[in-house]
Amino acid sequence: MDDQNKNLIIATALSFVVILVWFVLFPPPEPDATLDGPVASETAPAEGTLATPTADVPAATTTASTPTEPSAIETAPRVAIETPRVNGSISMLGGRIDELSLADYNTSLRDDAQIVEILFPANEAGAQYALHGWAAAVGVDPTAVPGPNTLWTLASGDTLTVDTPITLTWDNGAGLLFSKEISIDADFLFTITQSVQNNGDAAASMAPYAVLARHGEPTDLKNFFILHEGVVAMTDGEYSETDWDELPEFEFNQRAGARTQERNITENGWIGFTDHYWMSVLIPTQGTAFKSVAKYDERRDIYQTEAVSSVQTVAPGQVITNTTQFFAGAKEWDVLKAYEDAGVYNFIDTIDWGWFAFLTKPIFWLLHQFNILIGNMGIAIIALTLFIKALLFPLAYKSYVSMAKMKELQPKMEKLKEEAGDDKQKMQQGMMALYKKEKVNPAAGCLPILMQIPIFFSLYKVIFVTIELRHAPFFGPFQDLSAPDPTSIFNFYGLFPWGTPEPGSIMALVFIGILPLLLGISMWLQQKLNPAPTDPTQQMIFAWMPWVFMFMLGSFASGLVVYWIANNTITFTQQYLIMRSQGYKPDLLGNIKGSFARKAKPEPKK
Repeated sequence: MDDQNKNLIIATALSFVVILVWFVLFPPPEPDATLDGPVASETAPAEGTLATPTADVPAATTTASTPTEPSAIETAPRVAIETPRVNGSISMLGGRIDELSLADYNTSLRDDAQIVEILFPANEAGAQYALHGWAAAVGVDPTAVPGPNTLWTLASGDTLTVDTPITLTWDNGAGLLFSKEISIDADFLFTITQSVQNNGDAAASMAPYAVLARHGEPTDLKNFFILHEGVVAMTDGEYSETDWDELPEFEFNQRAGARTQERNITENGWIGFTDHYWMSVLIPTQGTAFKSVAKYDERRDIYQTEAVSSVQTVAPGQVITNTTQFFAGAKEWDVLKAYEDAGVYNFIDTIDWGWFAFLTKPIFWLLHQFNILIGNMGIAIIALTLFIKALLFPLAYKSYVSMAKMKELQPKMEKLKEEAGDDKQKMQQGMMALYKKEKVNPAAGCLPILMQIPIFFSLYKVIFVTIELRHAPFFGPFQDLSAPDPTSIFNFYGLFPWGTPEPGSIMALVFIGILPLLLGISMWLQQKLNPAPTDPTQQMIFAWMPWVFMFMLGSFASGLVVYWIANNTITFTQQYLIMRSQGYKPDLLGNIKGSFARKAKPEPKK
């Protein structure tokens, strides 16, 4: 076997092994479960309570919980939230932002699908809500400040819209008047401005806080290795992620009565929860100090994040204020980038770019720009492929030129083999001398394949984690490029009256769709640019590889398969033209016919 074939087989085998390992370790995720209504949580607390931080010392928190009956939550007055992108309501009980739906997103592609809900009241399964208030400092009666169960009064506004904020007030009856102004922008950002007016005779000290609570783990967790779900936090420029199953492993904090992880932020930070496509994050005023807390109360199975500012003192006749922002919505690139540009430090990092963010970020940015320009995500993926292939063309050109020269050296290499006989060292020395004389790099053919591997993995990450690919249509039956190919040979691509196999099943892996089939054909045609190897082992590897890849990638996101098809097609064209430019005319039709030719039976030995 000559060195060219050896290198080609090695490169092919390595690529196959890498993708096989990837397929085994990171199997395609199960399709999104229908979210047409909350699924009952096994551990959701019946009382619907929330642990509220209190400040005994500056920026220190403890737990002071007060039970809240479900009936109180149900009967509390509400203020509607109505904007072009979100709708929901705010409960007067604690001033909770606890009902929110995203008008632009449906739970599935079905005509009767409901819109996505991301915030739920404490009396519902899977509750998630935000609270903003004041925690009493040492020497201040905890009942003198509003708690999670304080019934606020609507002082101004009747509906929260982009143009009309609302104001809630509460008088403690001892000289302190608390107010809470809530506004919302055109996307997903709430701004909560809290103030305390001291009409009494004595000074009072307290710390403003923001709390985001979630009852139990989400029922629709993907539990996929490349996707983070759980707590996200920014601590003075350091981004951190904490999975749901890591919070119960925190050390128990006796003062808080829960397992906690606390960080002191001096300038820039935020903390919250992230799902696959949705997120809720507390954002204190950037440039101010606060304590960031991730907490798990195992008694009630409540996950909680907190942003607690330093203790402030309001003297008689004075007013103190605090402003906190609260993001609750979809992780859209443009929206997050706009908030980042407006001052929310590194907010775009809430999208799980992974360890290779230096590659995934620019790949998605390019894909996103192509999609804006073209208006079709499938065509945008093809355009991205063209751009990447153009960028790598100099490397590909050198590689294919080297491969063409290697073919020209075949007669000389065969002569060296005859002269060297069984002397492998002499053969190796002769080969190296020949490569040096002809200025040929036998490993050059491996480079294009090796360069494609990190790009392939990065694009796989981008397609899976970014919401821009969710329910992104291509054409015809391909209406969700983040999902596997919905067509199937099982019903002959819709010609027969029965449905397709259940996604993720063995039947779905076998009865693949149109796109995986095109992938296998494109790889097979690319192989036919060169004659079949003479070695039977090589022939078998090359013969099976396109079809193995076809079934392996059949259950991957269809957007990824579109990329692979486009990549194979462009590579085929490049290689054909470069080989022609070097004086070598590929016998494509002859090689195809040769693959179907009946092999002659070896004559029996006499």
